[in-house]
Amino acid sequence: MNTRAFGSGRPVSLFTLGTMRALNSAAQMAEVLDAAAEAGINHLETAPAYGPAERFLGEALRQNCRTRPDHWVITSKLLPGLSFEKGQRRLDQILERLGCPQLDNLAIHGINREEHLDWALMGDGSKLLDWAVSSGRISQVGFSSHGSNPLIDRALRSQRFRFCSLHLHWLDPQRLPLARWALEHGLGVMAISPADKGGRLQAPSPTLVEDCSPFTPLELAYRFLLAQGISTLTVGAAAADDLQLAATLAQEDGPLSQAEQQALITAERRQQERLGPEHCKQCQACVPCPNEVPIPELLRLRNLTLGHGLSEFTQERYNLIGRAGHWWEEHDASACERCGECLPRCPHHLPIPDLLGDTHQRLKASPRRRLWS
Repeated sequence: MNTRAFGSGRPVSLFTLGTMRALNSAAQMAEVLDAAAEAGINHLETAPAYGPAERFLGEALRQNCRTRPDHWVITSKLLPGLSFEKGQRRLDQILERLGCPQLDNLAIHGINREEHLDWALMGDGSKLLDWAVSSGRISQVGFSSHGSNPLIDRALRSQRFRFCSLHLHWLDPQRLPLARWALEHGLGVMAISPADKGGRLQAPSPTLVEDCSPFTPLELAYRFLLAQGISTLTVGAAAADDLQLAATLAQEDGPLSQAEQQALITAERRQQERLGPEHCKQCQACVPCPNEVPIPELLRLRNLTLGHGLSEFTQERYNLIGRAGHWWEEHDASACERCGECLPRCPHHLPIPDLLGDTHQRLKASPRRRLWS
């Protein structure tokens, strides 16, 4: 598999094995690890928050005789807010579980609020990260974020981090300018779950399948991000077969072909045609809302529901709102009080309160459990 630079650390493969799904046993993890090596993957992403993933991964690495130990580039994570002493213990526990004397990459897991970033830039967080690098326990520091674009921009420009893990998706390109800035300034960029969180594209709707023909939706989504220069894309595999497409695209890091460009244009055009004058173009002009309703994000879910038939995915995401803490939005469309402040701001004259009400009616359902909560 082709590799790309990843900050100041070792180069990583175009695809990364995310270890959050192979959680039944160390044997399952070893099977997935073998398939990753066979596919040409050299980058593993794990975290203490992923249940037994780190322990299983450490056992699988010790059992795996097909690859040299130095084949693997490993990224793990620490949650923000730890005291210096607790952070030291947590990092040493990570190294012990993985059976590694040194970790290639340590990410702060979820810089989603200003206080998380402040922790990393000053006080105990800054002291902890300095110690982790100076002691030789880690090679470079990065972060993941589900936060706002201004917060991510501040983190990128802080010069504290050498890589970032962001939600970058074909069907939600709002963070792509941040990723481009990071790449231009020598930072590594990892796309978080471009398949599942990008629209559950491993199990797409019949409508989206037709819209993307002759390509599969997931193939288009992966190629879209690779053509943008994103360093690596995560694949959360529970079985060897989950890595087949990554293996197929192992060398596909060039620009989009004419056929791929046309398929992307066709899919976008069909979405717009189905939504007609109610299509939200995600310009962000409607915010801020006095009730903190995340209008663009909610109307994006409506776009995907009506435009591509992704109702199963959008219902799941909508019903996480207010139930996932700082990892997701806190207010759904029912918080709209129809004050009308957003209406004159919209350059496309959308009836935003009506569309929010329709979104709530369509997507409100019984809540579903997050994978990690």
